[in-house]
Parts: sequence; structure tokens; C-alpha cells
Amino acid sequence: MKIPIIFEDNHLLVVNKPPNILSQADKTGDEDLLTLLKQDLKLRYNKPGNVYLGLVHRLDRPVGGVMIFAKTSKAASRLSNQIREREFKKTYLAVIHGKTEQSGRLRHYLVKNPDTNMVAAVGKGTINAKEAVLDFLLLESSKGLSLLKINLLTGRSHQIRVQLAAIGHPLFGDLRYGAKVNKPGQQIALFCQQISCLHPTLNELMTFSQLPEDAYPWNLFTAY
Repeated sequence: MKIPIIFEDNHLLVVNKPPNILSQADKTGDEDLLTLLKQDLKLRYNKPGNVYLGLVHRLDRPVGGVMIFAKTSKAASRLSNQIREREFKKTYLAVIHGKTEQSGRLRHYLVKNPDTNMVAAVGKGTINAKEAVLDFLLLESSKGLSLLKINLLTGRSHQIRVQLAAIGHPLFGDLRYGAKVNKPGQQIALFCQQISCLHPTLNELMTFSQLPEDAYPWNLFTAY
């Protein structure tokens, strides 16, 4: 699989993750992005032995878009610290069913069931619940669907998918959290459009952007 490279230097590797590929290996044994990129680096640079590549954040399997990998342990440590301090800014594009308010902030408490890999919005104070916060901006609406720009303020598992479903606006194509309004075979319409972070050694603000492919339902909109 050819993985589009957005940026690369001695410390960072930034790619456009194709949808429907794992970010890292899991128990399924299916092809994963981290392994593919390690293999690519080994071949391109003729590296002997194991290749280091640090996974500092993830995208759900069906989700595509910008992903940053660390090529050194120093970069991995510093990027992970930025994530903990919420200095690592991620912006998503999402197509939802229905129409939200023009803008707003969603705050929920989420619990993940490790047996089913499902996440649920629960009441504050629930055991093991973690706070999830995002800001959204309505960009455009068309044919019963809406395009949102989402700034993710916390990085919880399935966060965007669960929070939007919790307010009655599940993502287009998301059978897991929107089975009543979606059909089998549809591609989930969630895309990591932009990431901003400080370069781990230069300490300069770096911003990496990408747009989803012009396919349905993205091609209903012109606002991004």
C-alpha cells in the first residue's frame, strides 16, 4: 500500500492515513500503518536491523487523515508531552445526519467497554468515566447532512463519534454508533484535516493539513 507522505525530516514523519487501515497492529493481525511505514523507512534508507518509529496518537480504523509519527525517541517523548499538555491541536472534518447549531462545545463523560470495544456517554461521576470535550462549527448543510469542523480538546477513544451520536447527530456511515440511520457499506465521513504542534527540536510551530477525497458525501459540500 502506498502511504502519501505530507512531511518528513530527521525527527518527524507526517502522512495521510488511508481510511480502513489500523493505526497499529492488533489481535486481528490485519495490515497496519505503523508496520507499513517502518518497512518503507527500512527500504528507502537501507537501514539494518529494526527501525524506530514512535506512535504518538491514533486514528480509528475507518478514519483517514493527518497522522504524525516520531522518528526518534526524543521526538516521541516531546510530542507525547504536548498531547498531555493539550498543546497538540487536531482539527477534524465530519459529515453528520441532521443540522446542529452554528457552533458549540460538547462535554460528555465516556466509558469504554473493553470486551465490545464500544464507548458510551454516561453521567458525571460514573466509575472509570473520562471527560470528553470538543468544539464544533457548522460549515454547510445539504440534503439532510451537515459538514462540521471539529476542534478536539481531549483525545478519548471514539470521542467524536460517540459525542455526536449522543446529541442525535451520528456521523454519516458510522454503523457502530449510528446504525439506525446508516447503511452497510458506507464509508464513515470523519477525517483528520489538520494537526498543529511544536517541532520537537526546532521548537517551531508546525501545521500539517490535508483534505478528504472528493467522494460522496464530501462532494455535497464546498465550504472546506
